[in-house]
Amino acid sequence: MNLQTDLTGITPDMLPGFFEFWPNPPSQETFLRLLQGSSHVVLAVEDGQVVGFVNAISDGVLTAYIPLLEVRREWRGRGIASRLVNRLLEQLDGLYMIDTACDDDLVPFYQRFGMRRGNSMILRNYERQNGLAPEA
Repeated sequence: MNLQTDLTGITPDMLPGFFEFWPNPPSQETFLRLLQGSSHVVLAVEDGQVVGFVNAISDGVLTAYIPLLEVRREWRGRGIASRLVNRLLEQLDGLYMIDTACDDDLVPFYQRFGMRRGNSMILRNYERQNGLAPEA
């Protein structure tokens, strides 16, 4: 398995199996667009398939936000998520603030990287969860 920090050679057909529990997931094409819109990505690639990813959105000066981290079900439990986050944090090194929001059960995972629990406020529009514009 290789870690890749750019989207060279990545196509939508390499991106199945993500957003497993989302009721309205983005298509593979939309998924690629969201990766393209990220300031930083790290992909775990094996045999021409992306098996895990993490992305960040950053101003490149002070701040970065990590919105998504996911490993495909059949690849979980192999340390891939930790490798992805470590590589991403290397890319973001030197920034003042690196934030993410997560469920309580994931707090211990992120604490392993030196992150601390904080408060987070969220707003969700589940009708837009698939990344498509609403129909008129």
